[in-house]
Amino acid sequence: MAVFAYEGKTSSGEVRKGKVDAADASAARNKLREMRITPSSVVESKSALDVNLNIPLPAFLKPGVKLRDLVIFSRQFATMIDSGLPLVQCLEILSAQCENPTLRDQLKVIKEKVESGNTFAEALKTYPATFDDLYVNLVAAGEVGGMLDTIMNRLAAYLEKNQKLIRQVKGAMTYPIIVLFVAFVVIALLLTKVVPQFEDMFADFGAALPAPTQFVVDLSKWMTANIGYIIVGMVAAGVALRFVLKTERGTWVFHAMLLKLPVFGDVVTKVAVARFCRTLSTMLSSGVPILEALDICSRTAGNKVVEKAIVGAARSISEGRTIAEPLLESGVFPRMVCQMVGVGEATGALDVMLGKIADFYDEEVDQAVEAMTSALEPMIMAFLGIVVGGLVIAMYMPIFEMAGNVG
Repeated sequence: MAVFAYEGKTSSGEVRKGKVDAADASAARNKLREMRITPSSVVESKSALDVNLNIPLPAFLKPGVKLRDLVIFSRQFATMIDSGLPLVQCLEILSAQCENPTLRDQLKVIKEKVESGNTFAEALKTYPATFDDLYVNLVAAGEVGGMLDTIMNRLAAYLEKNQKLIRQVKGAMTYPIIVLFVAFVVIALLLTKVVPQFEDMFADFGAALPAPTQFVVDLSKWMTANIGYIIVGMVAAGVALRFVLKTERGTWVFHAMLLKLPVFGDVVTKVAVARFCRTLSTMLSSGVPILEALDICSRTAGNKVVEKAIVGAARSISEGRTIAEPLLESGVFPRMVCQMVGVGEATGALDVMLGKIADFYDEEVDQAVEAMTSALEPMIMAFLGIVVGGLVIAMYMPIFEMAGNVG
C-alpha cells in the first residue's frame, strides 16, 4: 500500500488537495472517483515523515487537534451529510483530505468503528480529548432524532462562536503580555549591564550620590549578585502556583479572584455567561434532556465558581424549582440574564431565550475586550514611563548635579 498526493475537483467545482492510500496510481484514481473527486494530478508521496506511511510519526511529534481543525471538520461533515452522502463515505473523504495528521488518524479509526457496527457517537468516544462530552452527546441526539446534518451545523456554528470568543480574549491579552515581558527584560539588562558601568564612573566623582541614584545602584548590586537565586525563585513560584491550581481549593480561589479583577474580571464574567447560554441553548434545541445538558455545561464552564452556580441550577430543576433562582443567588450571572432565563422557562422557549442572551453577550464581550484593551494601554505606558524613565533619570542625576556645580 502506497500513499498518493492528489489534486482534483469535486462535483461542485471546488479544488481539493490531499493524500489517499492505494495499491497504485490507477487504484488511487478509482478511489478518488468513488469519493466524487475528479483527479487532475495523482503523484506517489515520497516523504519519509508522511504519517500515512507504514512508519508513522511518534505520538509526541504529532500536532494536537486544535479548535480550528474541529470547526473545519464539523462544517465539512455537516455539508456532506446534508448533501446525502453516507456516513462512512463522509468520514473516508474527510480523513483523506484532513491536513492535521492526528485528526486524520483519528478519523480513520472512527470510520473503522462505524463500519464494524458502532454508532457515530460511540466511535467519537474513542478520542475524548478531541471530541468532548458536549460534542458526543449532541451527535448522539442527532443520530437518535434522525437530524445529524442539523446537529452538525449547530455544532459547527457553536464551535465557530466559541473559537471567536477565545480568539478575542487571547488577542486582547497578547499585546500587554508581550510589552510587559519586553519591559522586564529591558529593566533586567539595565540593572545588570548598564548601571554597573555608571557605578564605576560615579566612583571617580568622590561625592555622595543622590538618594534615587544610590537606591538604583544598590538594587543593581543586589540583582547582579543574586540573579541565579532570582531565576530559581521565579521558577519555584511558577511550579508552586501550578501545584496550588491543581487543588480544589486553590482553583476555586483563583477563579473567584479572576471574576473580581477590576478590568479583566468583567471580560471573564461575560465570556462565561455567553459560553453557558450558547452551550445550553445548543443542547436544548438539539433534544438533549435539561439535566444532562446542565451537567455537561457545568463540566465545560472553565470556572469553578460558574460551575457551582450551574450545578445549583441542576439541583434546583431536580427539586421541581426554576433555573433562574440559583443562578441569581450565585452572584455570577447578572440579574438581567436571570430574569430573561425565568421568562424563557415560563414561556417554554428557554432554548430560544438562551440563544438571544448568548448573541447579546457576544456583542458585550466585543465591547468589554475593546474597553479592557483601551484601559490597559495607557496603564502599561504609564508603568513603562515611571519605571524605565525613573531609572534613566536616577542614573543621570549625579551628572546633572556635577554640571550645576561646575557652572
